[in-house]
Amino acid sequence: MNIETLISNAAREAIKALYGMEATEKMLQLQKTRSEFEGNLTLVVFPFVKAARKSPEQTAQEIGQYLLDHCPAVSKYNVVKGFLNLSVGQGAWLQLLQAIDSDDHFGTKAAGEDSPLVMIEYSSPNTNKPLHLGHVRNNLLGWSLAQIMQANGNRVVKTNIVNDRGIHICKSMLAWLKYGNGETPESSGKKGDHLIGDYYVAFDKHYREQVKQLMDQGMDEEKAKQEAPLIKEAHAMLVKWEQGDAEVRALWEKMNNWVYAGFDETYRRLGVSFDKIYYESQTYLKGKAKVEEGLEKGLFERHADGSVWADLTGEGLDQKLLLRSDGTSVYMTQDIGTAEMRYEDYPIDKMIYVVGNEQNYHFQVLSILLDRLGFKWGKELTHFSYGMVELPNGKMKSREGTVVDADDLMQLMVDDAYRTSMELGKFADMTDDERREVARIVGLGALKYFILKVDARKNMLFNPEESIDFNGNTGPFIQYTYARIRSILRKAHLSVAPPSAPEGATIGPSLHIAHKTIEAPSGAVGGAVPSGAVGGAVPSGAVGGAVPSGAVGGPSLESKEIELIQKMNEFPAAVEQAGKDYSPSGIANYCYELTKVFNQFYHDYSILNEPDESTRQMRLMLARNVAKILCCGMGLLGIEMPERM
Repeated sequence: MNIETLISNAAREAIKALYGMEATEKMLQLQKTRSEFEGNLTLVVFPFVKAARKSPEQTAQEIGQYLLDHCPAVSKYNVVKGFLNLSVGQGAWLQLLQAIDSDDHFGTKAAGEDSPLVMIEYSSPNTNKPLHLGHVRNNLLGWSLAQIMQANGNRVVKTNIVNDRGIHICKSMLAWLKYGNGETPESSGKKGDHLIGDYYVAFDKHYREQVKQLMDQGMDEEKAKQEAPLIKEAHAMLVKWEQGDAEVRALWEKMNNWVYAGFDETYRRLGVSFDKIYYESQTYLKGKAKVEEGLEKGLFERHADGSVWADLTGEGLDQKLLLRSDGTSVYMTQDIGTAEMRYEDYPIDKMIYVVGNEQNYHFQVLSILLDRLGFKWGKELTHFSYGMVELPNGKMKSREGTVVDADDLMQLMVDDAYRTSMELGKFADMTDDERREVARIVGLGALKYFILKVDARKNMLFNPEESIDFNGNTGPFIQYTYARIRSILRKAHLSVAPPSAPEGATIGPSLHIAHKTIEAPSGAVGGAVPSGAVGGAVPSGAVGGAVPSGAVGGPSLESKEIELIQKMNEFPAAVEQAGKDYSPSGIANYCYELTKVFNQFYHDYSILNEPDESTRQMRLMLARNVAKILCCGMGLLGIEMPERM
């Protein structure tokens, strides 16, 4: 039981005993005491004044005295108007530190067999071009959200829907046939997605030339766009694809496989993956069948031209096209088909779509349609809507000259991390291979943190130069603090295993740990403490030393040490809130705040040179658990933590 819960329960008992009132959980919200006042936690007593029939100050005094008499965690109190500021006793903080230390998975919850199954869709690329900066934000948000939902005790399935059919795919295929001369990823030395993207650009270049020629001959622009030979050939190829033409399908499969190999390389480097990948070429027919089924049930209507529509005017929207007059599907149809396949594959309790905010209306409509069609999670589907991400003008344009290529961006970040680290002298005593690996971890960590620290709903400007900074609210600042702590623990002649991290986080080589404990006064917190947390064998991962014989109450804690324990104790609440809000930025900002508090402590107090043995061991335990929490928190963002920097 943590300190907040202990004091909250005691306050509930106080209010019942003093005023005969049953206080609700909402009434008993404890908050961190403001820095200008003495205390650690503050209880607002205004909700109890009416039952007390006394002034706010008198009510706070009575509750404070009751807690002092009945709750071992409270050492003293003071009253400021209707605010009861409570100071927590040193023994309680030490016992809390022990409890944190004894829990290798502090702050996260394990999923059980009956835990909700949450499916998260992200990435959603097209097979006619490589992944770009927009995909980077999408993938990072989707991956991080999956880790956060899992850390909150949900079972999670990560999915991707690949747009692998349609006229845009045929454009790349046709351009390759006309201008490719049999070029392959192997013969060109290019990644497959980059190669196909080049032919998509080539199609557009030649198509625009044809349109201009027709316009020069007197044809209006709209007519010229329809009559250009290339676009007619592309449409003819699409028809052949729809009819299952063997030659077209073989070419489509070959070129898509090139793209998938390229995507896989980008995903691996970015550190994201999927449990299941769906392809629109497999889902659109299911979507058409589902729409026809809805039509038979009277859920949709067919217009005179043969097109099928959903009337959403009853929901305050308009009518939505589901099938064109020629029977071909639209994106909405494909999304319905994909939903049908997913529903067959998994017993989904919650569906989250990670898609940009330009699709807000689309998902509003999809939710209504899936609910009509009987999907139990349809009405409650979540569109995790995020803003656009851009770079400053003139920064890193891709080969197409219009978008920022994801591979180029990642390479730039790694190169910048290497250069900056060399300039700052942070690579001393490392081999070049070690330098390259640290640069990879730091560069990608900078990219991920810079993108994820921003509220996902907001548009953002990504500046690579600002992200590679070893000070301020950046990934490298947090990574450097982590590496510093690891160095401290090594210098303390403790062989320390890197903390465990969530799936996807790589932390470095495994080392072994010394098992020791710090003692706190018996009953200091007044609640059950994990086995071994006080005065016994501490589970694997504990760092500390036995308090010298005759010591009373263990080492004395300074204010910044208490602040650090209190900040560490906020991690479970930060994880829970990030899960409720679908907010990776909440985790990023918590990690930054914890890092700042640790650095303030480290600036003021020595760890290795502290002469008092029990105090030194307690500070080592503090440092180790900060590293553990930072590793876990950054792991929830998909960020690796280097052992050295």
